[in-house]
Amino acid sequence: MSVIPDPRDPHGVRYPLAALLTVAVCAVLAGATSFAAIADWLYDLDEADQQRLGFTRGVPAGTTVWRLLIRLDATVISKVLAGWLRTRTQPVTARPRRYRTVIAVDGKTLRGARLPDGRQTHLLSALDTSTGIVLAQVTVDTKSNEIPAFAPLLDAVEAVLGSLTDVLFVADALHTQTGHAEQITGRGAHLLLQAKGNQPTLFAQLKAVPWAQIPVGDRTRDRGHGRKETRTIKAVTLHTPGGIAFSHAQQAVRITRTRTTGGKTSRETAYLITSLPAADAQPADLQKWARAEWLIENQVHNVRDVTFREDLHQARTGTGPAIMATLRNTAIGWHRIHGEPNIARATRRADRRSHDLITAVTSTYPRTQ
Repeated sequence: MSVIPDPRDPHGVRYPLAALLTVAVCAVLAGATSFAAIADWLYDLDEADQQRLGFTRGVPAGTTVWRLLIRLDATVISKVLAGWLRTRTQPVTARPRRYRTVIAVDGKTLRGARLPDGRQTHLLSALDTSTGIVLAQVTVDTKSNEIPAFAPLLDAVEAVLGSLTDVLFVADALHTQTGHAEQITGRGAHLLLQAKGNQPTLFAQLKAVPWAQIPVGDRTRDRGHGRKETRTIKAVTLHTPGGIAFSHAQQAVRITRTRTTGGKTSRETAYLITSLPAADAQPADLQKWARAEWLIENQVHNVRDVTFREDLHQARTGTGPAIMATLRNTAIGWHRIHGEPNIARATRRADRRSHDLITAVTSTYPRTQ
């Protein structure tokens, strides 16, 4: 906690920063959805648990908690909490031969956090798909879009991991940018990006590859919720670097999804490029990694909306929206690394067992990664 700048005047500080941030983390782990709910959770604890959290001189008013949290540096808080979660993960003893860390990048608009001029807060996040931990989150300038925020996000991820060597980034077509490719590969990392209309030349070149002559590399079939889906992937090495209008592209990829729902069949084709050569990325790998892009939407953003009612939360002052989003990311990551598939149920259980929750959060764990 000492690395987090305290925005308060040191004279007259009554409640330790570490205690206030710890109670915010614990409360959101237990399902708190707002700053007011964080304060309520603290008030409802017995005196012994309040003291264990560091409140030895009474508890602060809800406005005191709110005033501090909305003044904290959201980027620093995201880094500190992501690093803290990583110390709690169990080491993976056995990994597939071509295992690599896959990080999914995606943005989310906080619909309830409208600024005075009517614009909404937008955040860009990076998820470690193997652990469920959001490694970094940056606020997108309200006068801009996600593209300029990509480099700061990479910086934040690198600060948490220490190195991006051999890490694979997956993202939607918005981030299929030559500049992004240079930033990623320049740090020793790799990319798997989809091409759409925002890169018309690249899209046309990928579509023109003689796919009919390329054998199917991998096929998967899924069934559930009244739907059948078949995903077929083909991949080909790009022998002529100048043949595809995108730097560092080693393979061209085509994924065809065929869905049958209620007797109706639809087909969708996606074209992607990757900086990984075939020796390091076989079609089955690419199939799995491409699907990882959806994990940040399904396992993080959707949970923040449904379980934590994020889009209904109207925090808009200072860094409040980003801080609350980071606390929600932390809660989701905590429950994921503890094997909880249902985050809503996990928060309810944590709320019923607040004493055990405080013990778990405040205990010292050896670093395992």
